[in-house]
Amino acid sequence: MHSRRKFIQASLLAGLVTESSEVLAEEKSEMKPILTQNGTITLLQTTDVHCQLHAHDELFWENNQLAFRKAGGYAHLATAIDQLRKQNPDNTFVMDTGDMFQGSMLSVKTSGQAFVPLLNAIGYDLYLPGNWEVVYYKQNMQKLMGGLMAPKVCANMYHDVGEGKKGELVFQPYHIIHKLGVKIGFLGYTDHLVPIRQSPYYSKGIVYTKPEDNIKYWVEVLKQQEQCDFVIVLAHIGLSQQIALANNPDAKGVDYVFGADTHERVRKPIQCEYAKVVEPGAFGSFVGRLDLQVTDGKIVGEKYELIEVNPKKYPAKPEIKKLVEEIEKPYHAQINQVIGYSTEPLYRNMVVENTIDTLIVDALKWKVNTEVVLSNGFRFCPPCVPDASGKVAITEGYLFDMLPVDATVRVGKATGQQLVDWLEKELQNVFAQDATKRFGGWVVRFKGMEVEFKAFERVGQRVKKVMIGDKPLELEKTYTIAACERDGDPADMLCRMKGVKEASNTSYTLHSVMKEYLKEFSPVSPKMRQAAKVLDAPQTLLSQVHGVDYQFL
Repeated sequence: MHSRRKFIQASLLAGLVTESSEVLAEEKSEMKPILTQNGTITLLQTTDVHCQLHAHDELFWENNQLAFRKAGGYAHLATAIDQLRKQNPDNTFVMDTGDMFQGSMLSVKTSGQAFVPLLNAIGYDLYLPGNWEVVYYKQNMQKLMGGLMAPKVCANMYHDVGEGKKGELVFQPYHIIHKLGVKIGFLGYTDHLVPIRQSPYYSKGIVYTKPEDNIKYWVEVLKQQEQCDFVIVLAHIGLSQQIALANNPDAKGVDYVFGADTHERVRKPIQCEYAKVVEPGAFGSFVGRLDLQVTDGKIVGEKYELIEVNPKKYPAKPEIKKLVEEIEKPYHAQINQVIGYSTEPLYRNMVVENTIDTLIVDALKWKVNTEVVLSNGFRFCPPCVPDASGKVAITEGYLFDMLPVDATVRVGKATGQQLVDWLEKELQNVFAQDATKRFGGWVVRFKGMEVEFKAFERVGQRVKKVMIGDKPLELEKTYTIAACERDGDPADMLCRMKGVKEASNTSYTLHSVMKEYLKEFSPVSPKMRQAAKVLDAPQTLLSQVHGVDYQFL
């Protein structure tokens, strides 16, 4: 009996083992497709769209001359992303790396809120805040970013707990995804120079640190602790500084820097010492695409391309087009109100001089009539070229594209020495040999002053000749100047020039000046006059980046 009981128990146990083995075998068989570790991981990046809702004119440099054609528009961008996703539906990951909420009339009227449902409808998987995300101040920035459905990363923005002391990070520092057995870590950095480049009031309550302050730590976390196979830094710090970061030993372990801020179009990854760097243009005109080839759970190859969002190739997605119409409807008439015309194409792509800024300083000089007027070297605002009538219709909306912040005009007095010192500092911000010292903007604009300079001369030795009116600048002489006030700047500062005497605000703003000027003189012809003349580089310079295999096209 005892032997028989043992035999039955053994038989039952054997049956259970067999059954369990069969179940496990079935489960394993069912799991095989999920565990497939061969294929392609597709990473898509947009950046610096600056709230440009519609397809617009875009500038290209082809055959050594300017060329224009239509590109961008959120509804077309959505179609492009959808089509790219469909090519690889399970393993595509889409991110935007900043300047999502600044740059248009609609963004100003709604403090950026109109763009939250639009970004969510496109279906991004990850975000990085840009330098302009703070334009509506810290609390609004947190609300806007918090309204986005996907995660946000940034490892160098901290809450200010008092007197500039760092508290907790505003956003999580990194994000990790798993595809085809590969673990990819995304680490975020935005421009630490925000409080200097823009009104310090915008970022009040935030402490920024340099990426170099902690990138080594976070890369080690991703590589050693999280055991990531591939590390990508999302960086909204400008192409020059992104290249410098990728050459910094602290970035060892980083595979790619997905860059932003300077609107550069990198068509072939820039190989640096520790990582490759890319940047996919601006205004929704391009999508950067990196394909990682995976075999047996390991990355064995890669391919990068910059995809142009051609409206003919990518027709507007109906749902996004309808959403755009709905959010724009309350402001549509005002956005499209024509306030003047230009016979010249309007653009802001060149480093030294542009027609948009010529128009701005022409208007300022006419209104305030100081000896010198100054305008910041902004990059944002897509081009606009003449239509069949031979003229560019300048609308209220386009005025906001050019000047999203309607700043008060401020006047004051400065000596010739102050002007020269200021010019040297501004040129250093653009052309510094040390890439980490480049601000990311273009050469400041002016009228009433003519300057000859060498971009690649040593610091403090770039300015070669300055004329005020038709006479050489005198270092001891005092000159009247005008520029826009930046909220939060000291009362004696104009356009980052310190120690200005008798500074005072006027009763008009940049927008009011532009409207008055266009009403009086339209159609205008803001031709470039070489008020700033570069002696050791092309006047048509389209990038401040040099010394690497890259050309803006």
